[in-house]
Amino acid sequence: MNNYRDVIKAPIITEKSADLAQNQNTITFSVACDANKTQIKQAVEKIFNVKVESVNTINVKPKKKRVGRYVGKTNKVKKAIVKLKEGSSIELN
Repeated sequence: MNNYRDVIKAPIITEKSADLAQNQNTITFSVACDANKTQIKQAVEKIFNVKVESVNTINVKPKKKRVGRYVGKTNKVKKAIVKLKEGSSIELN
């Protein structure tokens, strides 16, 4: 990865991720599919100026979708659940 912003695509804001952010100091991001945990940790620390405790990743496989007679698949996605150290926080609006 050439740039840290190529690793982190966008935050994932759902009810579950908002609950994790509020209660467990954990933020969920959509990341590049070829990024590893070390690259994700470095990117979050550089972009948001916080300390990261741990990174967990999830590969979401594409699902089959059908519109009329046409069959296709959704995009594959990689999610990163980033736990921040005590005293660090990211404000996502």
